[in-house]
Amino acid sequence: MTRVRLTAKERGEEVLEAAVRAFAASGYEGTKTDEIARMAGVSQPYVIRLFGTKQQLFLAAVDSVCRRIEEIFREAADETPELGALGRNYKRLLGERELLLVLLHGFSASGDPVIGDCVRERFGSIYALIRELTGASPQEAREFLSAGMLLTVMSAMQVIGPNAIPMPWAEEIADTLG
Repeated sequence: MTRVRLTAKERGEEVLEAAVRAFAASGYEGTKTDEIARMAGVSQPYVIRLFGTKQQLFLAAVDSVCRRIEEIFREAADETPELGALGRNYKRLLGERELLLVLLHGFSASGDPVIGDCVRERFGSIYALIRELTGASPQEAREFLSAGMLLTVMSAMQVIGPNAIPMPWAEEIADTLG
């Protein structure tokens, strides 16, 4: 069997995907770089060579998640530049639960000044993009983000999305979100 050799960029993407899975499962503090290396099939020193530190790898994971959210919003706005379209597309992320968990872990790790600066900047960028794509007012954007955060938290609790644990209260809330 011939083994396909990956480029450094491709290997870096694999490491980043493994990092997203690991950080989603254990958070920033609970994840070790050797665990990420094992998941990616590389050595721990290679992970450090690619990303520098665990903190830089976590920042890359948060950035990757935020880029995916922005991509989903842009795709929706290309078809219909309104909040409802962005919201319908955001629900696609419920199938990518690990991304939402990394976002939540980013918020909770924001006490670290470097992580906090990154998370605040990226969240602000998403807010600005929502307004730019839809022309939403600050209040409309806030209400949209509030509903999105509720969906994110409910996804983390596994009461909506794939393999959801049925809960009457969660179904009632989800029904109000359209």
